[in-house]
Amino acid sequence: MTQLDTRPRVGDTVSGVAEGGTGTDTDVRGKGLGKGSVGLLGSAVIGISTVAPVYCLTSTLGSTAGEVGVQMPAVFLAGFIPMLLVAFAYRELNKAVPDCGTSFTWTVKAFGPRIGWMCGWGLVIATIIVLSNLAGVATSYFWLLAGEITGNPSIAALDDNKLAHIATCLTLIAVATAISYRGMTATKGVQYTLVGLQLVVLAVFVAMALQKASAGTFDTGMDFSWEWMNPFAVESMGAFTAGLSLSIFMYWGWDACLATNEETTGSAKTPGRASLIAMIVLVGSYLATGIAAQMAVGSGTEGLGLGNAETSGNVFAALAGPVMGPALGILLFVAVLASAAASLQTTFIPVARTVLAMSAYEALPPAYAKVHPKFKTPGRATVMAGIATGAFYTVMTLVSENVLTDTIFALGLMICFYYSLTAFACAWYFRADLRRSARDLFFKGVFPVLGGLLLAAVFFKTLADAWDPSYGSGSDVLGVGSVFVIGVGLLALGLVVMFVTARRSPAFFRGEVLTKSTPALVVED
Repeated sequence: MTQLDTRPRVGDTVSGVAEGGTGTDTDVRGKGLGKGSVGLLGSAVIGISTVAPVYCLTSTLGSTAGEVGVQMPAVFLAGFIPMLLVAFAYRELNKAVPDCGTSFTWTVKAFGPRIGWMCGWGLVIATIIVLSNLAGVATSYFWLLAGEITGNPSIAALDDNKLAHIATCLTLIAVATAISYRGMTATKGVQYTLVGLQLVVLAVFVAMALQKASAGTFDTGMDFSWEWMNPFAVESMGAFTAGLSLSIFMYWGWDACLATNEETTGSAKTPGRASLIAMIVLVGSYLATGIAAQMAVGSGTEGLGLGNAETSGNVFAALAGPVMGPALGILLFVAVLASAAASLQTTFIPVARTVLAMSAYEALPPAYAKVHPKFKTPGRATVMAGIATGAFYTVMTLVSENVLTDTIFALGLMICFYYSLTAFACAWYFRADLRRSARDLFFKGVFPVLGGLLLAAVFFKTLADAWDPSYGSGSDVLGVGSVFVIGVGLLALGLVVMFVTARRSPAFFRGEVLTKSTPALVVED
């Protein structure tokens, strides 16, 4: 089926808000996305789904406890703070420029085309890495669940068969791509079910863990203490930074709410509100689960303790049966699979719409600026994201499990890179507004800058730690840690692609398409 070409041209009249958040035009030219297809609840659900709370908990709950011990709940709160501060920046920028390009569009308008292009690159690469990881996790839990249901260990063992694993993974990626391709209405319906299932199962787990803690079922259980909420009680700065890095990863993805702004009812305000709702649900879920699990089994390194290295990489697999029993324990496996599958689907949203916006503003080839005439989605961008994800995962899996692991570790660098740039862009974009009121000063300036500085600090600390080959899988390239090489290499690759693109699309990089004072190409409410 043909696609609609919605690329703007230099001199087109578009609608948006100029620098500083003032001034509007009445003539509108949108990108062709399905206007008004998502409401406040749907947008919040998409944000929660993209984060994948159950998957994040099973993969990082034990690792965080292993780093910071009983201060794990405090570190969850500490990771929430920079994300909340950055969320304020996203909210303010979205009010002024509700554009699906989000970080890319906003940083271009604040800092110019090259920094903005690299910010968009960071978002796209981070998303491709996450998509491949989610597909791998969903595949593993698919075979694990199949083995549990059938009671046949040989079926569960199929996950260790590289051919079967890759084939299943590619199938899941194809299904997720197809659902995202069909538009926000299809995405929304699936997400209500999958997110609802996750939150209900988490609530059941928390209730049963508290019951086990009250009954003293496990010898390693602990009584609740308010000291758990004190981040200053962490034994060392290194341990705190490591725990904080894991915590930040657990919140990543809420900005998918903003990527759907052109398809959301009330695009200037609804996505920002939805992102804050998603953040509150996430931090509440993480704290409740972390505290309940710690009370039930403790954070030690023996037995069912959360810090046990043998089970910390997949906590729910170890706790499902002991805490919930054999029958209900299977629900936890289902919830992890649902969490990874749901996030796999919604994570296509920000990458496809960022690529759409970059193409629409002539920062990428024009083919990706075409929107499906029936489904009103960036069809080509979505399909290419699916192909890139499948190819990336296949190659990484066949090359080395260590390379795949280190690529996932490098994800934290990409996240901190583009979030911090967006936060700084907010303060610079609204610099003329900061003296107008105390609200503008804090929400457009102080809070975003603090959030950006915190994430920038994590970025550079991670770079320093990643230089050591012991970081990540323990592999190295000429004595330098593989995580450092991959992280810096991906950013360097972005620079190469940007310079090549600049030769083919000089107008964007000369500032003739999207500048600080040029209204963005948006959909009017």
